Amino acid sequence: QVQVVESGGGLVQPGGSLRLSCAASGSISSIYSMGWYRQARGKQRELVARITGAGSANYADSVKGRFFISRDNAKNMVYLQMNSLKPEDTGVYYCNVVLRFDTYWGQGIQVTVSS
Repeated sequence: QVQVVESGGGLVQPGGSLRLSCAASGSISSIYSMGWYRQARGKQRELVARITGAGSANYADSVKGRFFISRDNAKNMVYLQMNSLKPEDTGVYYCNVVLRFDTYWGQGIQVTVSS
């Protein structure tokens, strides 16, 4: 079994920054990729950013240049640095961990961008 736990969300004003963290633990032999998805109210869950073990990252067009994903392979952790936040970045952010044969999700963490 694999546990995925997010932290670091909260309320921030437009233009502000937040850093999300995600830790994966349990029966992990090899993680292919780790990433972040988000779901705004009334909308489908969408990819925000994803990074492979080799460090290859991809981002949603809406966050390019503002969000930065990084990973600590030794600790099985992934981070999302979010800068210049906009109200449309508001939503529940989910950490995603892809292993060889399974995919795991965290419970989600709320990010609210509002003045």
